[in-house]
Parts: sequence; C-alpha cells; structure tokens
Amino acid sequence: MSRSVLRLGTRKSPMAMAQSGQVARLITERTGARVELVGLTSFGDVTKVHLPEIGGTGVFVSALRESLLHGDVDLAVHSLKDLPTAPMPGILLAAVPVREDPRDALVGRDGAKLADLPPGATIGTGSPRRAAQLRLMRPDVRPVPVRGNAGTRLAKVTSGELDAVLLAYAGLARIGALDLVSEVFEPDAMVPAPGQGALAVECLAGAEDLASLLAQVDDPGTRAAVTAERTVLAVLEAGCSAPLGAYAAGTGMLRLTAAVVAGDGAQAVRASMTGPAAQAVKLGRDMAVELLRQGAGTIVAVSAAVTAPGKRAQDPPATKPGALGDGDDAQ
Repeated sequence: MSRSVLRLGTRKSPMAMAQSGQVARLITERTGARVELVGLTSFGDVTKVHLPEIGGTGVFVSALRESLLHGDVDLAVHSLKDLPTAPMPGILLAAVPVREDPRDALVGRDGAKLADLPPGATIGTGSPRRAAQLRLMRPDVRPVPVRGNAGTRLAKVTSGELDAVLLAYAGLARIGALDLVSEVFEPDAMVPAPGQGALAVECLAGAEDLASLLAQVDDPGTRAAVTAERTVLAVLEAGCSAPLGAYAAGTGMLRLTAAVVAGDGAQAVRASMTGPAAQAVKLGRDMAVELLRQGAGTIVAVSAAVTAPGKRAQDPPATKPGALGDGDDAQ
C-alpha cells in the first residue's frame, strides 16, 4: 500500500458524507493513515423513480464499486443495509465498524407521536418495510412514498405537506437532527432492516495490505449480528419491495428477531430465536426456515432456488443477484 493518503469513495448526500467522515476519522485514530473523501454520485441519487419500482438492489453502491474497480478510490463506505447480500467479484467487505442505534424514529409535526396523529395522517417513508409495520401498528394512517435526502423529507413535515416522516435514528444522529425526533420505536415494536445502523467498508479483494489495515476498524460483534440478519434476507431472497425486518443483538449468543409484514398490514409472520454468534449464518438460515414455515412465502416472493424440488429450504441459493433489505436511501 504505497499511497500516502487513502481515497475514500462516498455518496455526496449530507448523511453519507457524515458517516464516511466518521469512518475516515476512525481509520486515522486506529491506524495513523490519512484519509480523504471523494464524493461520487450514484444512480439512486439521480433517479426520481421510487426504489421498489426499480428493484433497489445496489442502486446506491454501484458507482462506488465501479470507482473501486477502476482504481479511482482505495476504499468505499456504504450504509450496510444498501449493500446487496451477494458478494461482488473483486471486492472485499473489509470492515463493519461498531453499529450505531438500529431503531426507526418518527418525526411528527409539533412533536406528535404515532398515537397522537389524526386518523388518516400521512407519514412519509421510502421503505416498504416501514410502511407495512406502520399499517400494522395504526391501520388508519397513510404511508406516502418519498424520495430525497433526510433534509428534504424533514422539510415536508415543516411545510405541512406531511404529518410525519419515518427515518433511521442513526441517520438522524449523523446529521445532528435528533432534536426533531418525536418517537423512537424499539426493535420489538418495529423490526429494523437487516444491517440498519451499521456501515460497510469495502476495498479491492487483492489489496491485502489495505484489507489488513481496515480490519483494525472491524467490530466482530457487529459483523456477526448483521451476518445473521442478512442471511435471513439472502435465503428468502426478498428484494427491497418486500417488507422484511431482521435484527440481532448480543455478545457470544445472538438473539435474532425477524418479521415479514404484508404491505397492507393484514398479514404478518414473526419469530425470535437464539444461537451462537460464531454460527451467525446458521442462525439466519434457521430463522428463514421458520418464517417460511409460518407462511412468509405468501408475503414475499421466495426464490425458486430455495423452494425447488429436491432442495432444502435452509440451503441458500448458490448464486443470486443479491437481495437488498430496505428501499429507503435516507438510512
């Protein structure tokens, strides 16, 4: 690794720049390496189409990965929930730093909580998962698809266009907007997206010296937890249009909770189980099997490779384009 300054590729949104700057500082603190941010624009940043309509998979990471492969940057930082579950040839997930708060947060007009909102209230979210779980909690509210960065969405509440917006607590923390939060939903009430609150640091698979350096900012506990969550997603092969939540926590032993909720809130399956952190992949597979046993296949489009005759449901498909956990670009 001969460069004196590491070039870190990041999306240009305020939230992405904030989280990438956080990782850059952590790398410098742990290793002494100097890091500079290189802002890039992804397809997901410029398209006006709602993410579930275009599949969502990789729309926020492809430009950064292309820059890595072309040698324009040395490493890239993503919100982990934006990362497809399938590995990318030539690219290594070098580090998953300590996860921040994984919960979802409501920003209501005049500080209103979900229970305070009037019947038929409009709540902005780009996430089918959040919309489905909102309908499960309050069938009378009306989730409204929104795009744009967090500031754009928050402005829709201030202007009166929406009664509230639902965003990730960690994302709001990164842009210094926690004072606007009116309610935070515990994971048992609203199950987060797989990987929510965590960041992914990628580099070229052949860059061994850089990979060793980045390993110093990896958190094994966080990596185990998000591995279990993302395995559920991968085995079900649920894309960003599927309202799947999965959250694991614990040290040594992980408690994994997952839920699949129909878009209208009328159907839901949910399960919790515990397993060793060292067997995170198995825990995620077991969870996916349990969700299927409860009927998750009637809610999400389950991969034909998972349900094909002669193939056990717990066997993940050998190849797949990669599932994505949440169709929301504002973390």
